[in-house]
Amino acid sequence: MTSLSKISLSSHVLDTTLGKPAADMVLILTTPDGEQHQGKTDADGRCRDWGVSGYSAGVYSLRFMCKDYLNSYTQDSLYPFVDIHFEMTEDGGHYHIPLLISPFGFSSYRGS
Repeated sequence: MTSLSKISLSSHVLDTTLGKPAADMVLILTTPDGEQHQGKTDADGRCRDWGVSGYSAGVYSLRFMCKDYLNSYTQDSLYPFVDIHFEMTEDGGHYHIPLLISPFGFSSYRGS
């Protein structure tokens, strides 16, 4: 695999029920070769540090561990976690994978 050292990855989790960033949510990045790296959202709901020195082209997965966060303010929530799979390419640039979450719905898109 080709190393993509100029590629960067970030994420942002926003709680659409409370209208605020989702702080302290654990995210697990799985690389194409199956390695897992853990990150955590900051006070602004952002995660930029995966402990990865470079990326290779391929399909990645981000697992957002939603249960503890959602259960911090509601007992009723459907999602213990949300998995988002995406593909990084050699000329893909910056990848920003946001998650909009509520106890009973979520969405994502490629951000900037």
